[in-house]
Amino acid sequence: MRRKLYLDIDGVLITTKHPQPAYHVVEFIRYIVNNFECYWLTTHCKGDASNVIRYLSSYFEPTIMQDLRTIKPTCWDSLKTEAIDFGSNFYWLDDNPLQVEKCVILQHGKLERLIEVDLSHEEELKRVLERLTTL
Repeated sequence: MRRKLYLDIDGVLITTKHPQPAYHVVEFIRYIVNNFECYWLTTHCKGDASNVIRYLSSYFEPTIMQDLRTIKPTCWDSLKTEAIDFGSNFYWLDDNPLQVEKCVILQHGKLERLIEVDLSHEEELKRVLERLTTL
């Protein structure tokens, strides 16, 4: 069974200050879609990925958009953790998880599965990629 990867967008793929694709994001996207079963876990997607695709199409070339279209939507209401399958082999990438979401993931004994991303460091996605390749 493939590992699952839950993926935020703003602050993970796109910078939040002066929005643009993060450094090394193309290499990062290609790696995750080829090595994980990927799911959107973002406010841009609550059950339907079409909003995500529209949003990201202004940032990425068509070839990368093909990869991004393979990422599956999730359904959740208030907390992103509602969409996580805690019984699976998963990782969650987010730049700013809520404290209550951290508590939920901790209650499941899976806090190490949350990888917090800080795009203020230019090499951040390389760091995350290195971590994902060693898991």
